[in-house]
Amino acid sequence: MGPAALWHRLIARDDVHLWKREDLRPVLVERMPQAVEDPDAAADGMIPAVRAYLTFLADTGRLAEGSDDVGDLLDELDAVEDDFVEAMEEVLGERDWDEEEEDLDEEEVEGLGDFEPFADELADLPTIRLRPDTELAAAAREVPLIAKARDLAVWVGKSRRVGEDSLLTDDEIQQALAVVGLPEPDEKPLAHAVPALWNLWNLAVDLEFLTPDGEDTVSVDEDTAAWPFENDDDVLDAWMLGLHSVDYGDPELEDDDLTLALSGLTRALLVRLLIAGGERPLDELGEELSEAAAEFDDLGTTAWEEAGDPLAPVLEWLSGFGMITVSDDRVRLTALGTEGVVHLLDDDDIEVDARPAIDAMTALDLLSLSADLPEEEADAEFAAWMRLREPATAAEELLEAAAEDEADALIRVQAASLVGSLGPVAVPAWREALNEPSLRPYAATHLAQLGVEDAPEPSQSDTHWLILDMWTISAGLGRPEFVSSLHDIGPAPVLSSLLEVIWKVPHPHVEELLEAIGDAHPDKQVAKAAKRALFKARSRTSSAGE
Repeated sequence: MGPAALWHRLIARDDVHLWKREDLRPVLVERMPQAVEDPDAAADGMIPAVRAYLTFLADTGRLAEGSDDVGDLLDELDAVEDDFVEAMEEVLGERDWDEEEEDLDEEEVEGLGDFEPFADELADLPTIRLRPDTELAAAAREVPLIAKARDLAVWVGKSRRVGEDSLLTDDEIQQALAVVGLPEPDEKPLAHAVPALWNLWNLAVDLEFLTPDGEDTVSVDEDTAAWPFENDDDVLDAWMLGLHSVDYGDPELEDDDLTLALSGLTRALLVRLLIAGGERPLDELGEELSEAAAEFDDLGTTAWEEAGDPLAPVLEWLSGFGMITVSDDRVRLTALGTEGVVHLLDDDDIEVDARPAIDAMTALDLLSLSADLPEEEADAEFAAWMRLREPATAAEELLEAAAEDEADALIRVQAASLVGSLGPVAVPAWREALNEPSLRPYAATHLAQLGVEDAPEPSQSDTHWLILDMWTISAGLGRPEFVSSLHDIGPAPVLSSLLEVIWKVPHPHVEELLEAIGDAHPDKQVAKAAKRALFKARSRTSSAGE
């Protein structure tokens, strides 16, 4: 009855007890279809509810003076019931239709460029090894298409006016073609005959070399002329911005429907190369992609024939973007190409096992990777990594990586475990680690275990730091694991006593851990002790800030 009473008051009468026959149709038939959240429930129960409500008002004397006779009201209610139910059914039908449309929208229509059909094959691939950023950046600096996009953007200059029908006039197009080294076609108007130029224009926009600076003007970004940039990260960031330009390699035909039939051809080639281990014979690829085009679109075969050589623009663009090489009638992914395909798959939430190449893996790479791998795989990665360096050097690298971020307890524990497995050869590295506050507890503990005579004994503060690291890691695993790690300390009185002193340790996570203990521990005394300790820790932080 609630929605009907509310709308009766909003659109009919200020007095909720005043009802007229003419109120019922506007409220129930005209307004309710727009207002109810559950049309099905309304169709079954609203009319009986209104009937019972009106009867109640009349029987208890609450039907306001000026209302129509309750008999007339109920007669009118009977008269509008069928229309009301029909209106609710229409709403249900419309909502079902909308939901079906939403499902269709959400459901990805399979096409040439979809990666999802290959998800199982991709998941079963052996580990894909990625080259280091320094190598990738060096390759990206040599990408011809980015250089052309830069030249085009520099030519555009500051505040160049763009038109509605064509971005540039014929004269401007002639100049731009000369700048980027593209031939001038005989066909006129030029704007319709230079798709390669517009692809470069779009690439320049993707790379943020060109930016709009008004409703009808564009300008070159001030950093564009500096390409190729000196900083490797800047170079790779730019290359990644242009990665989705792979779609510009798809063939463009005069017929839009035929063009659409081959949409995704570039991505289709890339995923097949990756699955094949990085290279395929060109004729084999063409045959397979031709069959795929026919399978995914009724016009696929026609489009393939009309295009003449559909793979020509695909290979040209991917080669120009540094992702493939073509020689001896074989197509091969470059290191940049492999990196790019992995990123495209990640964008589509398709999982592949991609890791840094062993010879390019830093200590931090190894530690970060090992944290997410099963123990046997992590051990195998460590063993392969160790074969490329001296144990003493490896120990130094691992502990230096662990010291980079004091807040990362998991990396710290991983490093301590791996270095600890190296035995006495790691003593010099452990000695150096004594100077790092976050690593000192591990260094002191391992030096003591190794029986190093002049090494400092682990202090109570060291032990407390190790406990806080353990709690930090378990807190990241979920509430049950966290509570279990608290129970590992001992019974409630022991834990409460520990909380009275552990708040003094300058650990980066001590405050959030104390707050988590106060919220999660089932023992009230422990929870209170944690909250007291948290107050003291925050007071210390506040005093230090002043």
